Amino acid sequence: MTDSNLPASSLNHDFVNWFRDSSPYIHAHRNRTFVVSFGGEAVYDSGFAHHVHDFALLNSLGIRLVLVHGIRPQIDTCLRKQNIAPRFHKNLRVTDELALQCVKEAAGLVRVETEALLSMGLANSPMAGAKIRVVSGNFVIAKPIGVIDGVDYGHTGEVRRIDSQAIHQQLDMNSVVLISPVGYSPSGEAFNLSAEKVATEIAIALKAEKLLLLTEQSINHPESGDKIQQMTTVETQQFINRFPDIEQSISLPLQAAIHGCQSGVERVHLVNRHQDGGLLLELFSRDGTGTLISSTPYEELRPATLNDIGGILELIIPLEEQGILVKRSREKLEMEIGDYIIIERDGLIIGCTALHSIENEHAGMIACLAVHPDYRGSARAGRLLEHLQHKAKMLGMQQIFALTTQTSHWFLERGFAPSAIETLPEQLKSIYNPQRKSKILCKSI
Repeated sequence: MTDSNLPASSLNHDFVNWFRDSSPYIHAHRNRTFVVSFGGEAVYDSGFAHHVHDFALLNSLGIRLVLVHGIRPQIDTCLRKQNIAPRFHKNLRVTDELALQCVKEAAGLVRVETEALLSMGLANSPMAGAKIRVVSGNFVIAKPIGVIDGVDYGHTGEVRRIDSQAIHQQLDMNSVVLISPVGYSPSGEAFNLSAEKVATEIAIALKAEKLLLLTEQSINHPESGDKIQQMTTVETQQFINRFPDIEQSISLPLQAAIHGCQSGVERVHLVNRHQDGGLLLELFSRDGTGTLISSTPYEELRPATLNDIGGILELIIPLEEQGILVKRSREKLEMEIGDYIIIERDGLIIGCTALHSIENEHAGMIACLAVHPDYRGSARAGRLLEHLQHKAKMLGMQQIFALTTQTSHWFLERGFAPSAIETLPEQLKSIYNPQRKSKILCKSI
């Protein structure tokens, strides 16, 4: 059955669920500064207008937006028209006087085209009523790269400084700031710059919450072919070192991401520009669609704190209502919060469990083992159990017990053995509810 044949009630339900799931991100992103970089290839693409519509949507949601565009293919096209071969050394363009004229022409062309699309206000279009103010300017101060390996790079430069105050002033007036990969020196010279590096330096200077790089392809593992959802900066550098022959279209964004995160940008997102709506999916869905690079893990297993109680309750209440878990009050959770560990993913608690110590018995009881429905079947429950077993050993426990009504086989597969109520420590006997008829399982550690 196609989507068009689905009942209206089903489609409405899907939309409501999607909107509810995205609402925390809409709230979290408001008034935050995002820097988005896209290559000149994207501008050539027939679907570029869709990206611009998404930029406009981000602006309408209160996101402070800086756009940095590339011009590599436009420069090459300009040079070819003059029968001039592009010159590169170590994958970096050598910009002589003729190439610089092409840089200026390409930058002006792409900037004007992007501004025009952002200015559209046609009725019945995604841009209807947008009224976006677009501002460009000499926000990037640059210097020449100079001579390397005997090669004079001419007007190829690198970022010297970002006029962050001027950019912030424009963002404070709700303008979208559009920046070309061209920098200027105090002496009035213009320099050709790398768009990825410009975007990264701007994100660092603005202390942006996010840097988003629209890439030419997804970041997939070269051996398995699987898309990489998340890496820390350390893992990213290890990836680059392990696969030194990966394409420049992958290595350049990854290197930019490492530099950005190490310099204070909280998160860098690499999103395949060929996926329609990929930018929105990355920003407004829990698991996104691209590759997230961050200094610290995106998903973390850690001890619970009192601030986590609301999230734990939201996770376990549906299971309590189904009779899978024993009901717990907020007060009981507060008293026992030191026994709990959680898995947190992007601010959402997606897993939890607890290890309660049994006095004078060198034993413990596993309680409240739960994983969010969207994340089951991915070994997270096993991670929680493994962590509890390690904790039990550290505390000198010799046995751990589990009482369960519906997951006994899961525990049996992990080394637990059936046990009788008579074998329970007195503390557990006193709380055992015969009406639930929970299976009693035990494991020696």
